[in-house]
Amino acid sequence: MRYELADYEWVAIKPMLPNKPRGVPRVNDRRVLNGIFWVLRSGAPWRDLPDHFGPYTTCYNRFVRWRRAGVWGRIIDALAAAHDAAAHDAAVQMIDTSIVRVHQHGACITRNQRQSMGRSRGGLTSKIHAVVDSNGLPVWLALSTDEAHDVRLAGKLLSRLKSGSMLLADRGYDADWIRELAMKKGAWANIPPKSNRSNPICFSPYLYRARNRVERFFNRIKQCRRVATRYDRLAANYLAFVQLASIRLWLRLYESAS
Repeated sequence: MRYELADYEWVAIKPMLPNKPRGVPRVNDRRVLNGIFWVLRSGAPWRDLPDHFGPYTTCYNRFVRWRRAGVWGRIIDALAAAHDAAAHDAAVQMIDTSIVRVHQHGACITRNQRQSMGRSRGGLTSKIHAVVDSNGLPVWLALSTDEAHDVRLAGKLLSRLKSGSMLLADRGYDADWIRELAMKKGAWANIPPKSNRSNPICFSPYLYRARNRVERFFNRIKQCRRVATRYDRLAANYLAFVQLASIRLWLRLYESAS
């Protein structure tokens, strides 16, 4: 069926799932994950989950339980670490944001500010922050309101910037403290200067052309309807869907490598 895990994807992700040595055995992990990925890709409500995935409550509860346990984030970290260990080329990292619209079903919650929702001309929106590698695969993800400036979460997102790497970002990240942060970590920030910058900086337009990969990353994860439009009231649940869409991109790398 569409959206289900392929054999090579299951082989890669199975060792990263939590173990349960005691108690009642869990329902088949692969079937439950296929149900979660079906909801992610189709954008359908949990209650519309097809019967052959099992009860929708089982898939939803597993999704929330593993989100609270940090399973989805740890899988991304493990996949990125395994790829970094096998890579021998110079690291390139790109940072950017993308805005998503909040559906009316996800907006019915008190104090939307705490759930990373902001109001714009088109209604309530959220902003995805991402750092990707040279392959356009995510290494760090975060969520904020639409009104939040792009650089607000840059310090947290760039905490994993590697020594000897190059950081690519648009001119919205042209701030002295970001360049100093990259320099402290032994990296070079190749960011186009703003028109009001007085002191000259070193910038390579040729190397900057590779920054389109972070834009392509957002386009790829937004093929999942649960990411393209935010239906979730809780920011943690929506960010978990973004992580799941990113995990699927990482798993596809294993197909090309095999």
